[in-house]
Amino acid sequence: MSTDNSRGKKAVPAYGPGKYPCLKQDFAASLVVFLVALPLCVGVAVASGVPAELGLVTGVVGGVVTGIMRGSSLQVSGPAAGLTVLVFEAVDEFGLPALGVIVLATGVLQTVMGALKLGRYFRAISVSVVEGMLAGIGLVLIAGQLYSVIGSKAPGSGIGKLAGLPSALIDAAQDGRTLVSLGVGAGTIAVLVLWRRMPRRMRAVPGPLAAVGLAALVALLPGVDVTTVEVRGLLDAVQPPSPAGVGELGALALLGTVVAFTLIASAESLFSAAAVDRMHDGPRTEYDRELVAQGTGNAVCGALGALPMTAVIVRSAANVQAGARTKASRVLHGVWLLLFAALLPDVLACIPIPALAGVLVHAGAKLIPVRALAALWRENRGEALILVVTAMAIVAVSMFEGVLIGLALSIVKTAWETSHIKLEVVDKGAGPVQAYLSGNATFLRLPKILDCLEALPQDRPVELDLSGLHHLDHACRSALENWKERHSEAGTPPVRVTTGVDGDRFASGV
Repeated sequence: MSTDNSRGKKAVPAYGPGKYPCLKQDFAASLVVFLVALPLCVGVAVASGVPAELGLVTGVVGGVVTGIMRGSSLQVSGPAAGLTVLVFEAVDEFGLPALGVIVLATGVLQTVMGALKLGRYFRAISVSVVEGMLAGIGLVLIAGQLYSVIGSKAPGSGIGKLAGLPSALIDAAQDGRTLVSLGVGAGTIAVLVLWRRMPRRMRAVPGPLAAVGLAALVALLPGVDVTTVEVRGLLDAVQPPSPAGVGELGALALLGTVVAFTLIASAESLFSAAAVDRMHDGPRTEYDRELVAQGTGNAVCGALGALPMTAVIVRSAANVQAGARTKASRVLHGVWLLLFAALLPDVLACIPIPALAGVLVHAGAKLIPVRALAALWRENRGEALILVVTAMAIVAVSMFEGVLIGLALSIVKTAWETSHIKLEVVDKGAGPVQAYLSGNATFLRLPKILDCLEALPQDRPVELDLSGLHHLDHACRSALENWKERHSEAGTPPVRVTTGVDGDRFASGV
């Protein structure tokens, strides 16, 4: 039996005698994950503007289909709050029937990427961009769900949601029914925030389930009038994509949405896998296989017309902390979701919408890395700026464009930091002036290079040593050629150049 050699991690024992040596631990963990996942599946579906049953369908597929595949043993998949905004926008623009087509295409694309072994490259995405993406999602999610808490319709844009909140809350304070709805939502958030301080026996019930359950009991009280989940039935909610819908994939706007779904869902899943790996000492994630598993699950979800899925850190952490040992726990949690959806669908009609909105407001707040941002600002202000700009761009423009802006900033910052150039000048007062260039000479540092060279005495010969350069790009090479010619125009002896590997190409061009 393996031992836990690192603090805060769960040790995963090797297989012992018997066919199912860890069934007891996995069975118990699956019940905990099921209780955590149930309100989140329903809440994400309602917030996405789709029938509540579709959130359960995605949870079932994430458990039973993705759960049984290889990749990450203890990571749990399902509908995620991180995709809520994007799904809502897609359903609003293209309609609910198109959702299955988008998710199906996303799954196929993820599977192909995993088969081509591209999963590992998602680890190269800047952490600041990913955290900025999650923060932007969190801000839009909080703003949008606060409207649901007060039973009001949210504006379409992220900026509109934030700008309209004060007046919406003021109006809500003047309406008795809205105040009741606000009280239910605020009470749900309060339970979620305070639940970890409750006695240990009470905390055996997951916070989201306790909060939603208490809200449902309050909604049954006389005089409490709040909107509850609309139940359509599992079979009525499932709408497989039609051949005509698949044909719409030729539309540029739809393809852009598919790409956005693919990149964001893949990045969120694989970053979640890295986080889960740090929680236990079991087998490490095989990133390419995990991407195939996520793609297969999304393809099945798309074929059923359900929500897209990603790996979800909340459920995954609950799985590890509950003592899960193998993938059996996540598969069983999918079975429990299926049994609930098939046997107890009417229970959904008792859940108040403001309570689900409160759960998602709390989830959105957890996506905003306030403490991490403060620490990052002290350590690396450039990375902190990328995080903030990415988040603000998502709020101001859209999810896809915001992530692209963040990636572009990250690339520019990296290019700037790696373009270190140093010019050392040795002037002994007589004879030629010696200039030594070292580092990486790229167009980003060209103004600095030219300013330094043009400041050299025009009436003195110059010896330029390029042997210390690791890289000399075309723009810098051309600029150095022009400077050399200009320096020699006043009758000064030609500039003498000593070159390295890249400098040899410079020398051959003059």
